[in-house]
Amino acid sequence: MIVRELVGRAVVPGGGEELRLFRRGANFMIVADRNELMNSRMSGSEEALAAMSVERLAPRAAPHLLIGGYGMGFTLRAALAALPQGGRVTVAELVPEIIDWARGPMADLTAGCLDDPRVELVIGDVAALIAGSASEFDAILLDVDNGPDGLTRAANDRLYSMRGLDAAKAALRPGGILAVWSAAPDGKFAKALNEAGLRVDEVVVRARKNGKGARHVIWFAAKR
Repeated sequence: MIVRELVGRAVVPGGGEELRLFRRGANFMIVADRNELMNSRMSGSEEALAAMSVERLAPRAAPHLLIGGYGMGFTLRAALAALPQGGRVTVAELVPEIIDWARGPMADLTAGCLDDPRVELVIGDVAALIAGSASEFDAILLDVDNGPDGLTRAANDRLYSMRGLDAAKAALRPGGILAVWSAAPDGKFAKALNEAGLRVDEVVVRARKNGKGARHVIWFAAKR
């Protein structure tokens, strides 16, 4: 049996959870307390978050995407693969160690995506970046928790509040999309998106690329 090895620890800034990076053979896991946040074997729904967002932006030229939470880079790599010519991506990652892990023990998985010239990396709070932007992004992709609640950091709740949704809407260009990944359905959040004046499409996707695994949810909320 292959033993699970602890590779690194990080504390989420602002009084958040401790994150631990584990490796079992060639597989990596990022865990907060007893919650497995990410697993390198399960990338299907994170990749769908990017691919479906870019698809919904067609035929918009040179779209600018904001990805909240680098994680293991699944969403970023899928976005880069799907972007049309001239497209670019800003990635906001709050935890510096996540990027250290991406460039260190998970370098093979990262596959150089952080060094792509289309990518701008911001070490900081995606909520602050959104709040400081006006009509800047064609799509905002959020995957900073296991759903619309502050699991790893209580302050993340503001992303999903009505004030946070209004800020995201203001940061989007006309017709832009707020895409939010979740491990499970959340009727209250879907209702809040509608109440914020966004046109909502809720899609169920599988955790694995082969169409198997847990069912995850992505909300695509378009600015009218």
